[in-house]
Amino acid sequence: MSVAVRVIPCLDVDAGRVVKGVNFKDLRDAGDPVELAERYGLEGADELTFLDVTASSGGRETMVDVVRAAAEQIFIPLTVGGGVRSPQDVDQLLRAGADKCGVNTAAIARPELISEIARRFGNQVLVLSIDARRVTGDTPEGTARSGSGIEVTTHGGRRGTGIDAIEWIREVTDRGAGEILLNSMDADGTEQGFDLELIRRAREATTLPLIASGGAGAPEHFAPAVHAGADAVLAASVFHFGQMTIDTVKAAMAADGITVR
Repeated sequence: MSVAVRVIPCLDVDAGRVVKGVNFKDLRDAGDPVELAERYGLEGADELTFLDVTASSGGRETMVDVVRAAAEQIFIPLTVGGGVRSPQDVDQLLRAGADKCGVNTAAIARPELISEIARRFGNQVLVLSIDARRVTGDTPEGTARSGSGIEVTTHGGRRGTGIDAIEWIREVTDRGAGEILLNSMDADGTEQGFDLELIRRAREATTLPLIASGGAGAPEHFAPAVHAGADAVLAASVFHFGQMTIDTVKAAMAADGITVR
């Protein structure tokens, strides 16, 4: 029996509100995170992801309060990322009610953080978030080290690192990450479909569960991402603004022979 593919709404939280833009720009308000979390729980989401898109130290308590309030209302796994820089941050979020924590920028700055979190809490709580984009003439900082032509970015996709995304996937796998949230910066918010090439190349590089993110715009976009190698599919604005429901996404995948909950 195959493992059911998870459908995960993602809530980008800025100062206590859900926001969404295109390619991480031009953010607009999408509602209250706790209300949306409760709605998605009732509508059949398999998990939820909260991403603190500003993640300033001054806003940390706001996010903890949001997590605590959401955890009281929902009964599905909750992943929280954005600004997680230490095992202490993970501990604080887990105590507030998160089930998993997402790490991105801090792991790039200090890869040892991955194994530190995995050893202390178990790798099942660690989601390694990767915002990947193709290297172009507009991203010269990526050309030196990105042999695959795809680089890792930080700061919400605004800064290139020059780190090869496929090599980074292999490294974080070896260091003890529990799963990978792979967001295509090229597809993010475009609603033209998931970046299937990126998903395939990531699938070849790791055996970890792979969450595909970026580009969903129609129910028929999700099954190809799974066939390309995703174990879970994540979307934001198409759920927030009512373009589709979790049920329609699951029905489209089931019609394509994919096992869903």
